[in-house]
Amino acid sequence: MTQMETAAADDETFRQALRAWLESAYARFVRGWPGGADPRNLDFRRAWEDTLCANGWSGLGWPREYGGRALPLSRQAVFHEEHARCGAPLGVNLIGHGILAPTLLHFGSEAQKRRFLPGILSNREVWCQGYSEPGAGSDLASVRTRAEPAQGGYLLNGHKIWTSFADRAQRCFVLARTDPQASRHKGLSFLLVDMRSPGVRVEPIRQLTGEAEFCEVFFENVRVPREDLLGEENQGWKIAMAAASFERGTYFIPRLVRFAQELRQVRALALRADAYGRVPASSAAVRHRWARLAADSHVLALKSQRALAGAMRGDPPGPEGSSTKIHWSEAHQRLLELSLLLLGDDACLADGSADPCAAGLVHAYLWSRAETILAGTSEIQRNIIAEQMLGLPKA
Repeated sequence: MTQMETAAADDETFRQALRAWLESAYARFVRGWPGGADPRNLDFRRAWEDTLCANGWSGLGWPREYGGRALPLSRQAVFHEEHARCGAPLGVNLIGHGILAPTLLHFGSEAQKRRFLPGILSNREVWCQGYSEPGAGSDLASVRTRAEPAQGGYLLNGHKIWTSFADRAQRCFVLARTDPQASRHKGLSFLLVDMRSPGVRVEPIRQLTGEAEFCEVFFENVRVPREDLLGEENQGWKIAMAAASFERGTYFIPRLVRFAQELRQVRALALRADAYGRVPASSAAVRHRWARLAADSHVLALKSQRALAGAMRGDPPGPEGSSTKIHWSEAHQRLLELSLLLLGDDACLADGSADPCAAGLVHAYLWSRAETILAGTSEIQRNIIAEQMLGLPKA
């Protein structure tokens, strides 16, 4: 058996053991939760995330010296696949585990690693990301939040928006302008801000789904100690771009697993559409859309595998991720539009319905409207593809 075959066999053994544990642990967790599974409930999601961390399922790729498990990327991918497959929800500290922790490991001082990593590992400290502003969303280099020198550190003033889980976070990493005279990309710094500091105000934003995962964050004369600067002053853009690359290879895995699950749900919905008196599965409109979505699912899986293989080889991040982001977000919207076509008028009554499949699909549809905006709009992604992959001139 070759080394590659041995590794694959070991990964499969790991997968089977993990699957058995997840199915048992999640079922037990749901039984103990009042009212049963409630993936839209943030307390439910946080409590399940705490359970994972308490059982050693955090810091999967971290070095052992910082409490991690030092698992190879292939096994981290297996974890994300199996976690999504068992139906468990994403946590509320995704930014802490997936973005801030690897950024700290790469750019942080030893003191910063020892100070912040234990709180992420245990899930005791939730982190949020202070990037977007009312005038700086996709054009992130236009941030106007400023950090001015003050005794022993900085005085932070500004306004961030679309900050996920800021009302539940203890910490926020903030991209702020420390040199207003420098060019847009060169005058930014990366600050690790305590959300409990005087002068921090958080206002939740009610979403189309009725929930409020996003928030506005206001900083008014917030003192940030010098030791909470990550990396060098005015090197924030480099750190922010590196942070965005750390989830490459695993970011889309749970989303694609859920895409395939929803695709099966929509197929079942189509097959029973006659009972609803809706558009039948045999209609050309449904069959055409279904065929395209089935192809999307296969192509997206291949793109994800290619990204994972590149990350495992250590290839530098490239613009290919923009292609996957557009493809996934737009295909997901088409999938959920088909679900509403099949539900017909019943979609208006799905929230609170006894049919969890219908309720889940309608909720996913409402949420999906943001997917072509968040993490870089489709327009921005197309510009990246045009300029960096096709070599076209800027418009």
